[in-house]
Amino acid sequence: MSSALSSEPEATVREADALPRRRRGSSMWRSVWPPTAVILMVLAIWEGVVGFGMVNPIILPPPSAIATSLAAMVTEPFFWEAAQATMTETLVGFVIGIVTAWVLGTLLGMSDLARRALYPIVVAFQITPRIAFAPIFLTWFGFGLESKIVMAATICFFPLLLNVLVGMETVDRDARTLMRSFGASRWQEYRELTLPSSLPLILAGIKNAVTLALIGAIVAEFVGASVGMGVLSKTFSFQLDVASSFAVIIALMFFGLLLYGLVELIDKRLVYWRDRS
Repeated sequence: MSSALSSEPEATVREADALPRRRRGSSMWRSVWPPTAVILMVLAIWEGVVGFGMVNPIILPPPSAIATSLAAMVTEPFFWEAAQATMTETLVGFVIGIVTAWVLGTLLGMSDLARRALYPIVVAFQITPRIAFAPIFLTWFGFGLESKIVMAATICFFPLLLNVLVGMETVDRDARTLMRSFGASRWQEYRELTLPSSLPLILAGIKNAVTLALIGAIVAEFVGASVGMGVLSKTFSFQLDVASSFAVIIALMFFGLLLYGLVELIDKRLVYWRDRS
């Protein structure tokens, strides 16, 4: 009798623990299947249009040909050499860009004088097409990785800088006044109030920055490079191998999704209170 009574609360607890997992699984399925269905439908229509001769396969190869080219490409050493170069340029430029943007944005956010003096310059650079700097960086830093790293860092720097500034401006003024009334130092105010309040916007900017860094690296490789995914894409285009060009684009898409997913994971770990609310 007692064992039966004791087992009932345990079963209730297990069911309560399983309920959120079932809900998460159901929610994930509802968010995954619509885009998956759309992608499969588009691929099927694409394959059929090319297969029935409605489009020249030289101009628009079918998905099956692109998949074949991608499968063959990933077995070749030149693909991984190009991927390593592009990912190195992207990651190093991304780290340099976000660190400098975060530090400078924090300093500008803490100093009204510096913000008034430098914010118009920041906006001017933000609205300037930074891709136009690629030939200049190539002249300054050469055809090696350095010019691509600088391009990747530059193209992701300014959007994140603006996110940092906007995030710091969203801090509750009453909370800031309260902390100062208790004698909190500037560092304590930043650590306990400003950073947690602005972190969601900053991480949103970082997620945007990681994709921009990849774009910056590819654009710089288009302008001038000897190795990289941009070089592969340009080479295949010159050879009229459109299927391989699409395969490079698919590979870059996977690289971008991987980088974005890693930043998204960090976002969920750091801004844990957002999901709870």
